[in-house]
Amino acid sequence: MNFHTRKWIKPEDLNPNGSLFGGSLLRWIDEEAAIYAIVQLGNPRVVTKYISEINFVSSAKQGDIIEMGITAIAFGNTSLTMRCEVRNKITRKSILTIDKMVFVNVDEYGNPVAHGRKEIKFIEEQFAAEDH
Repeated sequence: MNFHTRKWIKPEDLNPNGSLFGGSLLRWIDEEAAIYAIVQLGNPRVVTKYISEINFVSSAKQGDIIEMGITAIAFGNTSLTMRCEVRNKITRKSILTIDKMVFVNVDEYGNPVAHGRKEIKFIEEQFAAEDH
């Protein structure tokens, strides 16, 4: 699992119980997954198709630093399926897991379009390919 994005939990991120508001976390995850899909598929036009059960394992509180991990688990003809975990950066304690998130590659009209990808492409490989 690749953990790239970190967030510092601030007062505006909290719910009335004083813990991280789930809606804020889900917004951050959707954005992180979209960016991951854009990089993997090489197309800025991707849409969220499906998010499986969301398992809130533990909570985060003000001052915590969390990190979001995304990894590709399957490529379809027009889609990319990923798994997600959010954890506390310091303690490594899991905060949330999502087993399956599906993003679809679309054209300028919003229609699904084949992407031609079959495996995870790491950013270093993309830069190397562009240099040749």
